[in-house]
Amino acid sequence: MQFKVKLLSPDAKAPAYAHDGDAGMDVYSCEDYTFQPGERHLFKLGFSAAFDVGYVCLVWDRSGLAAKQGLTNLAGVIDASYRGEYGIVTLNTSQEPVSLKKGDRIAQLLIQPVLRVDVQVVEELTDTSRQDGGFGSTGK
Repeated sequence: MQFKVKLLSPDAKAPAYAHDGDAGMDVYSCEDYTFQPGERHLFKLGFSAAFDVGYVCLVWDRSGLAAKQGLTNLAGVIDASYRGEYGIVTLNTSQEPVSLKKGDRIAQLLIQPVLRVDVQVVEELTDTSRQDGGFGSTGK
């Protein structure tokens, strides 16, 4: 499948896989920005894209930024019909300011198939061994 990218800014870089076999394509900041603790910021990526209907583009954290600097991404679904500029909402969960520079890898995009479901409202659901157990129901 092709992921067609239209660059919208001279500072934009097309998404790219860092290694053969990687699931996610790295995306890059088009700006220098310093987050304060607890602050979120929308990074415009300087490109729009097109890919096949029946797939979705999911935005995921870069593990190093999450583990080492406390940066995480929010609102990570991009539909196949979207043709506007891609952007990444990033949150600083750390207690320290975090700086990113133009050209830094800030997130990764995964293209995955989408299964559409038939939503049915029912009176009862089938029983399972788990039932409503969640949020730690199987232990630590």
